Amino acid sequence: MTNPAIQNDFSYYRRTISRNRLNNQQLEAENEVNNEMANRMSLFYAEATPMLKTLSNATTKFVSENKTLPIEDTTDCLSTMACVCRVMLETPEYRCRFTNTDTMLFCMRVMVGVIILYDHVHPVGAFAKTSKIDMKGCIKVLKEQPSNSVEGLLNALRYTTRHLNDDSTSKQIRALLQ
Repeated sequence: MTNPAIQNDFSYYRRTISRNRLNNQQLEAENEVNNEMANRMSLFYAEATPMLKTLSNATTKFVSENKTLPIEDTTDCLSTMACVCRVMLETPEYRCRFTNTDTMLFCMRVMVGVIILYDHVHPVGAFAKTSKIDMKGCIKVLKEQPSNSVEGLLNALRYTTRHLNDDSTSKQIRALLQ
């Protein structure tokens, strides 16, 4: 989402490889990506958040294939992780233990990632009133951070979640993400 040029760069690479093949210029085989892999990579990078989409698909597939495992086990785990991250970020006693700002950024990324996963896996999503995730608290924690470090995370919540625009989402939460 924050590096859209990667798809253009990969397309340029593919065109260069094709041109070299037409001109009978051979590259070392180990440095060249085969056509099938290149096609798969293009589809992967076509997503706004490719890794998150892959995790979301894998989690959804896991839940659907393991019918004997209640969906609540998965969603409870995801909501607990989001809650732990939120508490670590909003509590000064815990936040002061972070000696590196990258640790705080990592914690925010994990929180947003598990919220998105929860929203994709849970039938009513993360934004419903019945959700086990305190979405207002999570969004407020993000908004308290410098905007340059969290704008991409807020955009991920805005554009990669399934249930943000549902009728069950409160107007307050939608307003926080505007």
